[in-house]
Amino acid sequence: MSKPVLLWLRQDLRLADQPALMAAIGEGPVIPVYVLDDETPGDWRIGGAQRWWLHHSLASLAQSLKAKGSRLILRRGRADTVLRDLMAETGASQIHAIRHYEPWWRKAEAALGDALCLHDGNHLAPVEQVRNGSGQPYRMYSAFWRALQEQLPPDKPIPAPDTIPAPPHWPKSEPLADWQLLPHKPDWSTGFGDAWTPGEAAALARAEDWADEVHANAEARDLPAAPGTSMLSPHLHFGELSARALYGRVHDRAHAGKFVKELAWRDFSDGVILALPDYGRRNGRPKYDTLRWRSDAAAKRDLRAWQRGRTGYPIVDAGMRQLWSIGWMHNRVRMIAASFLVKHLLIDWRAGERWFWDCLVDADYGNNSVNWQWISGTGVDANMFGRIMAPLSQSEKFHAGDYIRRWVPELAGLPDGAIHDPDAAGCRPEAYPAKIVGHREGRERALAAGRALD
Repeated sequence: MSKPVLLWLRQDLRLADQPALMAAIGEGPVIPVYVLDDETPGDWRIGGAQRWWLHHSLASLAQSLKAKGSRLILRRGRADTVLRDLMAETGASQIHAIRHYEPWWRKAEAALGDALCLHDGNHLAPVEQVRNGSGQPYRMYSAFWRALQEQLPPDKPIPAPDTIPAPPHWPKSEPLADWQLLPHKPDWSTGFGDAWTPGEAAALARAEDWADEVHANAEARDLPAAPGTSMLSPHLHFGELSARALYGRVHDRAHAGKFVKELAWRDFSDGVILALPDYGRRNGRPKYDTLRWRSDAAAKRDLRAWQRGRTGYPIVDAGMRQLWSIGWMHNRVRMIAASFLVKHLLIDWRAGERWFWDCLVDADYGNNSVNWQWISGTGVDANMFGRIMAPLSQSEKFHAGDYIRRWVPELAGLPDGAIHDPDAAGCRPEAYPAKIVGHREGRERALAAGRALD
């Protein structure tokens, strides 16, 4: 019997359209492995909300593998060390895995050397394949999108195998419960179960539903109170669904163009972190390294108010409370809340990025870094620093009244004419805080900080 091979799973927790799995099957018995590695990522180890998702996704994957005659082996430690130890323990001849672009995973991949065989499978097109005339990843999305379109449609997704050949002897696996990925004392995830069902089966079902709904995305995607978003981002991040499989379901539907461009943004973001691995902690434009962010005691109080959804700006507070309640926030509101922190409060974008990293079930190094630097004006492809989103008018423009009523119950009884700005309407309930900074005051402070760099 041929030697077994290891299948190293990370953010690709699926059996369908899994090129690494199919390559492993072609070589011999397969030992699927997930390594909980909190050492290699360092400060970027997965946050609390994603640990909740990971627990349920791994449990689902284990059941799917069992149905195919296989098992999921769980181990903890440095991924490269654990995998080499498993090779020695099982006599495995090779490790197969899907390529990742986070700098810590690239470091682990390099440490495994020739023992590792990498496959492309999490993008619409291989990231290294979409290059500019100088052979470098694109740093401007518009140029990237033009180049990517020349490589679409992607290859057709690969069906899941009927069976997965098993080794004669299985290595020991750690019990998932021992990892204590689920929160307790207190359990802050009580709203997660009502909002989400992790796992490949749920991802595929949601993708099927979204194919019939994607036409609404073009008009409703910016309306927080409307069901105009796919809610697929955590499934895509954990690789329970491949980007090309989702593309195949939606690209020929009416008005799907904007959604496909959102899928492409994921690819673009990974190109940025491939070119600039420190993008999650370093400004894309060095000019902003000297910007004077607020960091005194008052700024810390403001940051805490923002995190808790107690800023006095209903649209911002609704978004931050939605984030805490279900580990996700509507995309338009993410931009408004992020702009408010960076511009109105003049607090370093990295403080917001770190909060999102811990609270989002779809926290993604490439997406988070690129999006925060875009809204902050510090990125290689970004808004101007002087462009400041007005949260009150944004709330009214995008009809956020019912969204606010859901997530800020203190304001549930206010009419549309007052709910976006209760202070100005003179009907702010006592339980709801006053604005921590005036719109004009915050705007002028940010503009002055920006002018000081010129």
